Amino acid sequence: MYVTALGLLDFRSYQQAEVQLTPGVTAFVGPNGHGKTNLVEAIHYTATLGSHRVANDAPLVRAGATRAIVRTEIRSQYDRDVVVELEINPGKANRARINRSPVPRPREVLGLLRTVLFAPEDLALVKGDPSERRRFLDELLTLRSPRMAGVRQDYDRVLKQRNSLLRSASQARRQNRTSAAEGQLRTLEVWDSNLARVGSELLATRLELLESLRPLVSSAYDAVARGKGDARLEYKSSVLLEPGVTSREQLADVLLEAVQEKRRDELERGVSLVGPHRDDVVLGLGDLPAKGYASHGESWSFALALRLASYELLRADGGEPVLILDDVFAELDTQRRDRLAELVAPAEQVLVTAAVGADVPAELSGARFEVGEGVVRRA
Repeated sequence: MYVTALGLLDFRSYQQAEVQLTPGVTAFVGPNGHGKTNLVEAIHYTATLGSHRVANDAPLVRAGATRAIVRTEIRSQYDRDVVVELEINPGKANRARINRSPVPRPREVLGLLRTVLFAPEDLALVKGDPSERRRFLDELLTLRSPRMAGVRQDYDRVLKQRNSLLRSASQARRQNRTSAAEGQLRTLEVWDSNLARVGSELLATRLELLESLRPLVSSAYDAVARGKGDARLEYKSSVLLEPGVTSREQLADVLLEAVQEKRRDELERGVSLVGPHRDDVVLGLGDLPAKGYASHGESWSFALALRLASYELLRADGGEPVLILDDVFAELDTQRRDRLAELVAPAEQVLVTAAVGADVPAELSGARFEVGEGVVRRA
């Protein structure tokens, strides 16, 4: 699987851009702030329907424009050519086409292209909040199984509705509106069941993913750090998970019981305190948590190991993903820089961005584009 062409219209800094791509390594080189990251961001957006830089779509549309269009041509693992066109409409519904035919929802394109993106922001996977690690898991889940996009959306909808009911019930209780509070609590019981049902699917799939990732992360960390450390992953749930509790039905029962136990606290705070949205993945080196104890270099090794493990997992599923390395090499010391280049060089397609050509390791020689003032030129 690789990208053969990228077309942009009013995306980020580009009024219009067309880039032809080939398998192997392609480097986009140019000063910071001139648009090289925008190119690979567009490709990653095609694969995930999300940006690694911003939380919503509005910044993706060029200033003064009302919409942006990203057109990505993909050669699939079955030697089929697929054209994915995404229309980004901030504040309105986005639209998508596959081979010029409209599809009911943009998420229908998920799975047609798979990417693994390395970026300076990856350090937050180790040093940042639990939300960073939840996002890492959930994006990887969706790349492996596109149907999980629907599960995630369903869970977000349930959570939003449930939080709204908790706030309303909490306010009614404070104002001594007993009848209103009782009605909202009865409705809340329905949403408790919905949270347990959808949450158990998300939780079970995360646990299965983590089981598959563990050996790959350990192996990747050894490869990057040359055996200096024992990388571990442990799932930290907002509910007590007894050994052997793994089925969707068992997890739903555990979630529902925990929700009922937390009812008083949730009403006082007006927010859902139980569910996958409160979970974390604890990253460990040896017997210590990586967060707060790992050095800067060890943290980078762990972040790289998570991405490399993702690549190996997707590759094992069938169809090699496109590797994207966005301004990563400038962040690494010489040893990690050379080791990462050595590990990713055999991939079918590698896209690299760098401020100067010297930042691209010799092992990653290949096609090169110069990027400046919103113009992309083949070097």
